[in-house]
Amino acid sequence: MRLFLLTTLTMVAFAANSVLNRAALAGGHIEAVGFGTVRLWAGAAMLVVLALALRRGVQIGGPGRVAGVLGLLLYIYGFSLAYVSLDAGLGALILFGTVQVTMFAGSLIGGERPPVLRWIGAGLAFGGLAWLLWPGQGASLSLFHGLAMALAGLGWGIYSLAGRKARDPLMATAANFLLAAPLGLAFGFALPVNFEALPTTPSGVTLALISGAITSGLGYALWYSVLPKLAGSVAAVAQLTVPVIAMSGGMVFLGEALTAQFLIASALVLGGVGLSLLKR
Repeated sequence: MRLFLLTTLTMVAFAANSVLNRAALAGGHIEAVGFGTVRLWAGAAMLVVLALALRRGVQIGGPGRVAGVLGLLLYIYGFSLAYVSLDAGLGALILFGTVQVTMFAGSLIGGERPPVLRWIGAGLAFGGLAWLLWPGQGASLSLFHGLAMALAGLGWGIYSLAGRKARDPLMATAANFLLAAPLGLAFGFALPVNFEALPTTPSGVTLALISGAITSGLGYALWYSVLPKLAGSVAAVAQLTVPVIAMSGGMVFLGEALTAQFLIASALVLGGVGLSLLKR
């Protein structure tokens, strides 16, 4: 039960992270690269303070460190750049579809052999998500922004697979953010053009700070704490609940309408996740 509750809390943090990112960028409060950079530095600051307080230091090395840092950078900047243009639903579909493929492939390469029910559950859950988030006829897909989101999904899949090797979740997450933050800053300065030329507002910085310090920094440390206890394929399927949680939050806090399509799709997603957890 404890593992289930921690995993659920992590998915809620991920859903909140998506809402914060989209609110900052869609509202024109900050440009994508700046949001990603502030997010990384805020996460690094929060995690280093916690590591110094609880572990008396930060250990930079460790298993999966290179993969974790590169995966984190791919995810942070790919996610932010993609949501400049992509519809939230279409972006989530591309992101979680790529995460599924990456984590299932990585698990198979690592020797895991998911049972048939897990494959069926993953397919059912993703089918429900696709039905819920599939864009309307008027939707268009920018190749650049679609590729950016696919790279974000690849990065997150790699980051999650690397987390299964973490011996100390807090230390591993702090090291990942501490190493990724200066690399992200260099990436921002190295870009030949500013894709959006938007002003940086206090609201945008505040949203990025919350996203970095709380829903990213603390959320990812929690994710690294549960990953070693989950099969890679189970961790992949569990993340399909994130868009459903995010939409539920919109209904509760933003007054968005509850529809029959949402209820049916949510049942398919949650049923698929539950089916994938059965051993026989």
